[in-house]
Amino acid sequence: MDTIKIADNIFWVGKVDDRKVPFHRLILERGTTYNSYLLATEKPTVIDTVDIAYGKEYVDNLSKVIDPEDIEYIVINHVEPDHAGALPALAAKAKKAKIVTTKLAAELLKDMFKLHHREFIVIKDGDTLDIGGKTLRFFETPYLHTEETMITYVEENKILFPCDIFSTHIANYELFNDLAKGEYIEDFKVYYTLIMAPHRPYVRDMLEKIKNLDIEVIAPSHGYILREDAAKFIQMYDEMSSLPVQEEPKKVTIVYSTMTGNTTKIAQKLAQGLEKTGVETSIFNLKNADLEEVKKRILESDGVLVGSSTKYADMVGNVEEILKSLEGAEVKNKFAAAFGSYGWSGEAIMHIENYLDKVGFNVINQKYLIGSTGVDIPLFPLRIKFAYEEGLEVAEEAGRVFGEQVLTH
Repeated sequence: MDTIKIADNIFWVGKVDDRKVPFHRLILERGTTYNSYLLATEKPTVIDTVDIAYGKEYVDNLSKVIDPEDIEYIVINHVEPDHAGALPALAAKAKKAKIVTTKLAAELLKDMFKLHHREFIVIKDGDTLDIGGKTLRFFETPYLHTEETMITYVEENKILFPCDIFSTHIANYELFNDLAKGEYIEDFKVYYTLIMAPHRPYVRDMLEKIKNLDIEVIAPSHGYILREDAAKFIQMYDEMSSLPVQEEPKKVTIVYSTMTGNTTKIAQKLAQGLEKTGVETSIFNLKNADLEEVKKRILESDGVLVGSSTKYADMVGNVEEILKSLEGAEVKNKFAAAFGSYGWSGEAIMHIENYLDKVGFNVINQKYLIGSTGVDIPLFPLRIKFAYEEGLEVAEEAGRVFGEQVLTH
């Protein structure tokens, strides 16, 4: 396809893939597009590339529009191969271009494509970049749909380049939604359901970050450029990511035993994360709790977090006793996860998780999180050395993720 003008000095330079495309263990029956954009300013800038399979074709086509040697910045919003796949081919020609992305994305790109010798500009939330006549503003949007993701906003043109967010998998040659020749709204919703819905709380975070932006056009990385009624699609994301009002609040019980108080601190941070999701939370230190009351509360709850310090490679206090008391109870629809502090080892969480699995809980661990949400940081079982601040921050995020699973299942 020829270059297509999006706005003043902004052009679509992507690739239409009208095959039945394999994607995330699905087949995209209607194909897709890989939307890349050229900002032909005083400091020419490319925003995202195309799928790795089309790297040479992409650079050859782009070279008909601009000499790659003149490109000063390459913005990578997301490192997945359908967006960053043509970066090596482009970088080989655009030898002086600086690569603009998040800290984690820079690390990944260097390792994935052997770009350790290239200059990177690492952005943080809210940073701006003057590209000569246009100002780019960046926002970090982790887990939409992987951890390193960001979005780019062109202030002068009021255009949002959100990569996978607001995308649709349809191969089309008209590119703009106001020129669409067929139905696409349902495809837009299906894309949200399959790709974004597992990351609902991060969708809410993203919406909060862009709520004060004046957005006239949304130019995503797949499917239609939304230049007609962009606000409608933001509203759809708002509606699809909002939870229905529940008559009864969801409940999570946290139980733990500790030796020096570090596991108490972890339990408190987990509770803070849970409370951010609106989940009703109860905490029991098993040292001084009525175990029958604790068991009753667990069985009344929608989820349970069980924690212990580690001593001689084992659990401490009454943790094993409360877990044994749950054997035979009806818990198969309840979520559960293990947590604990440690010094030189940390086996307690392994024993707790084995019990939870044996009793019949729906255990949340790293395997579960990768499979259901794509979260690939080790949140559960949560194993924190002593109670360092960095670990406690992870605990709060773990509580939030656990609460989200309870709310949405």
